[in-house]
Amino acid sequence: MGFEEFSVRGFEEFERVAREQENKRGKGLVFVYFSGDKDPDTGTSWCPDCVRAEPIVRAQLTHLPDGAAFIYCQVGPRDYWKNPDNEFKKKLKLTGVPTLLKYGTPEKLVEEECFKPDLVRMLFSEDS
Repeated sequence: MGFEEFSVRGFEEFERVAREQENKRGKGLVFVYFSGDKDPDTGTSWCPDCVRAEPIVRAQLTHLPDGAAFIYCQVGPRDYWKNPDNEFKKKLKLTGVPTLLKYGTPEKLVEEECFKPDLVRMLFSEDS
């Protein structure tokens, strides 16, 4: 069965898709990777840690539970992300990018934790 991937940009699109998927799949089956926006020409994020973490996270996607949703969310340009009043920081309490989380639970990996394949695998494979 596998998982389904969604790519979103910005808080409103993230919130809509995350809620839809949680309603469809249930708690603990929606995983979100937050990254700095990618440059449309180069395909590279302004966030060097996000660039480093993404292939590590993607390599562990095979460990997602059957029927899970994986949402890849671009949080916006660097100046928006650095604003302490941005919606990701205020509403989701994100402290850094990259962040990988199990939506609707307190389980998450932040920044350098996303560099560790064993931690990513654990987040994907643990039951809620």
